[in-house]
Amino acid sequence: MLIKPALMVIFFLMVMFGSAYAVHRHLPDQHNPLKLLDLSDPIGWATSAKLANLEGDPQACFSLLDAGGIEYDKLQDGEADDPCGLSDALFLKRSDVPYSAPVKLSCPLAASLALWERQVLQPAAEEYLNTSIERIETYGSFSCRRINGRSSGRWSEHATANAIDIAGFRMADGRRVAVLSDWDDGAETGQFLEAVFRGACSVFDAALGPNYNAAHANHFHFDRGPWNTCK
Repeated sequence: MLIKPALMVIFFLMVMFGSAYAVHRHLPDQHNPLKLLDLSDPIGWATSAKLANLEGDPQACFSLLDAGGIEYDKLQDGEADDPCGLSDALFLKRSDVPYSAPVKLSCPLAASLALWERQVLQPAAEEYLNTSIERIETYGSFSCRRINGRSSGRWSEHATANAIDIAGFRMADGRRVAVLSDWDDGAETGQFLEAVFRGACSVFDAALGPNYNAAHANHFHFDRGPWNTCK
């Protein structure tokens, strides 16, 4: 018996909506693309897509930070034709871990950092070093410059506060772990750095470290730019 086209469409829609309902009801939140991002959720299959969605939805992004207890001052948007004009950016006042210097961040980058702190950084410190993070040592975030400080070429993600450079960490037990001295040292500190870097690859669009080139020998570069890379 032939099925009429209208009935086929109805059947298809029923299957589609039934599948969506099953996903929404049974998948853990971190794997469920229909659930809003929550900074308390572990990193899952849908996390990267949820973070990407924040880049076109500033209201959702700032609401996420508010719900997660992140304190900030929202910054005024710059001119649209300014290569170093900020858009939907903030001055971070308090996240889970203090930073060694003030940081200006785009809202999606701030959300990514907060998620990384909670779901990657602190768990790795406890697992590999049996302590917690007291401070993140940073080389900065916003810097109105082109890539590698050149006089021409593409503008850096730092120019719009969409990137941050992290040099190391101070631990609650007094230890300092630095990318320059402890990366790939074969000890627990090197294992910790490897874990926090690899975890960052699931959170940020770009994660660059000492294995990328000599310019990154002393820091990790994380950004929410247009290119997906983990090196």
